Amino acid sequence: MSIRWRDAMRRALYGPGGFFVAGSGPADHFRTSVHASPAFAAALLRLVGQVDAALGHPDRLDVVDVGAGRGELLRALSAALGTPPAAARPSAPSGPSSAGPAPSASVPLAFRVRLTAVEKASRPVDLPDGIDWLDEIPAGITGLLVATEWLDNVPLDVAVHTAEGWRYLLVDPATGEETVGDPVDPADADWLARWWPVPAAGVDGTGPTGSGCPEPPAAVRAEIGRTRDDAWAEAVDRVDRGLALAVDYGHLRDGRPVDGTLTGYRGGRQVPPVPDGSRDVTAHVAVDSVASAGATVARCAYDLVSQREALRALGADGGRPPLSLAVGDPAGYVRALAAASAVAELTDPAGLGGHWWLRQPVGVDPGRFMAR
Repeated sequence: MSIRWRDAMRRALYGPGGFFVAGSGPADHFRTSVHASPAFAAALLRLVGQVDAALGHPDRLDVVDVGAGRGELLRALSAALGTPPAAARPSAPSGPSSAGPAPSASVPLAFRVRLTAVEKASRPVDLPDGIDWLDEIPAGITGLLVATEWLDNVPLDVAVHTAEGWRYLLVDPATGEETVGDPVDPADADWLARWWPVPAAGVDGTGPTGSGCPEPPAAVRAEIGRTRDDAWAEAVDRVDRGLALAVDYGHLRDGRPVDGTLTGYRGGRQVPPVPDGSRDVTAHVAVDSVASAGATVARCAYDLVSQREALRALGADGGRPPLSLAVGDPAGYVRALAAASAVAELTDPAGLGGHWWLRQPVGVDPGRFMAR
C-alpha cells in the first residue's frame, strides 16, 4: 500500500529493524566527515574550546552529538581530551561560587566536559562509560550541540507540482514506486510558497512545443522541509547557553533542485531510495529555511558558511607541508602529507567541503563563533 514519504521514511529509518536502529551502523554504508578524517574531530575540539571560553569555563560543559551513529565523533573527542571515567570526575558545586575567579577556570576541560550521544539505536557495548547515550535530545544544554548529517535523515514529505498545484507523492515502501496523492495541506502549502518557488516556464521543461502549442508542466518535485525546521527549532530550544551546529549538505531558496534530491545509500553505493529499511534514505536540507526556524527560537543571528570556510577558520587548511621537511624528517613529511590529504578531502568544495555549517549561538555573543 502506498503511503506518504514522511511516514515511509520514518518506518524505514527509525522503526523496528530500521536502517539507523538495526545493524552495525551507518558507517558501513556511507562516509561522513566524521568518518573521513580525524582532522574533523580535531577541528571540532577547537570549537569546543571556543564555546568553553565564550561561556566562561562553566563547571559543566555539555557536548551533545545528535544523530551520533555509533558514537564515532564522541569517541574521538573523548580520546583527544583524555576524558576520565564518570566516577573519577569531581562533582559540580551545588551553590553559587564565592567571590573571585570561578573554580572551574582552573579545572581541565576533560574533567568538566559531559559527552552525550543522541541516537535511536541501542548503546554500543564498547562505548566508553564517559559517554552518555540517550534516544532524545536532553534539555538544559550548556555548551555545544552538534548535528552532523542528521537533518538530511529527518523524515519529510515529497510533493509534485501539477496543473492543480502541489500534491503529495505517495510511495510503495516495498518497491519505491510513486503515485500522486492529495493536495498538500495548508501548512505545507505555506512552506512551499515561502521556501520552494516553482521554476519559471522553460526551466523545468515547460514552454512552447514545436507545434506552437504549450506543453503541460513537467513533474517538478519538492521536498517539504517543514519537519526539518521543526526538528532544528526543537534542538536549538534544548540549548540554554552555547552553540548549536548543524553540518549537512543542502541548498538555498534561489537554487532549489527542480527534481529534488531524494536518494538512497547502501554498502557504500548510491542506490534508489526504496524505503524498505535496507538502506539509507536521504534528501538535501533546505538550510535557509532550517536556519530561519532556529533563529526564531534562539532570538539571535545565525551564521551559514561552507565547511571549507569553517574548517579553515578552525585551523584545518589542508596545506601541503614544506618540502624542506622531507629532507630533515622524511617520516614526518609523509605523516604531514597524509594529514594534509585527509584535510583536503574535508575541504574539497566539490565534496565534503561543500557541506553547510549552520552555527546558531544561544545566549552568547554570536561574533565568538563566526568564520574569519
